[in-house]
Amino acid sequence: MQRRLLMAATGVMTMLALQPASAADYPTDPISIATGLELAEIHCAACHAVGRDDESKLKGAPAFRDLSKRYPLEDLEESLAEGIVTGHEGMPEFSFSADDIDDFLGYLTSIQTK
Repeated sequence: MQRRLLMAATGVMTMLALQPASAADYPTDPISIATGLELAEIHCAACHAVGRDDESKLKGAPAFRDLSKRYPLEDLEESLAEGIVTGHEGMPEFSFSADDIDDFLGYLTSIQTK
């Protein structure tokens, strides 16, 4: 009986650990948000609109403030960790540390339009 309970608890804990973070789990403190913005400006602003009201420099590059209209932001978490690779020419491949991912997604969450 105890073994079954232990196995069930282990299974539940494993499932919870593998769940992606929700937008509510990303940092909201000013330093993390500023770090996320800095990452966006360094790695993404050459093509994407990374602010609340700027325009993308590359036609067709989605504005970051509208990304949640396309898909859940937490879906980006794994891509950022493994390295974003897209099918279009010119987008650099890069990956972020776990802390950078949290800060970046915290920033993205903070600028989403409704």
